Amino acid sequence: MESQNPYLAGDAALATPPRHYTGEVASKGRRFGTMVADYVIYYVLSLVISMAVIVAFGPGALQGGKAYLITIPVYLSYYSGFEGVLGRTPGKFIFGTRVVTRAGGAPSFGQAIGRTLSRVIPFEPFSVLFASDGDAIGWHDSIARTKVIRVR
Repeated sequence: MESQNPYLAGDAALATPPRHYTGEVASKGRRFGTMVADYVIYYVLSLVISMAVIVAFGPGALQGGKAYLITIPVYLSYYSGFEGVLGRTPGKFIFGTRVVTRAGGAPSFGQAIGRTLSRVIPFEPFSVLFASDGDAIGWHDSIARTKVIRVR
């Protein structure tokens, strides 16, 4: 006779998030708005953390170029963290876009890091402006093999 263990997992299927996203490629204007929103949020976040460091360690804590010890990790964790975990930064939530692989799947954390590191290439933000209208893909998209689509 089969025992009825009340602690065994049931047969119910767990809801899983969609692994394939569809939508048109986000327009240049929407991507520009996303970039502006993300930069504002990033700068405010960097300012708040810098002020906390100054309060904790004194006014000289960030002098002599030490501010980069705050801004670079915040930049890397902001973009890589949000895009690697959620596929969206706060700016992308605001403007209704998300990062997907070229096939439409969720990007890997490695792709999110690749997108983030590619953003520091000089003049990279202009690469989206010079892309064709139906294909608003910047260097950080092509290097990481991703694209940004509209989800609403």
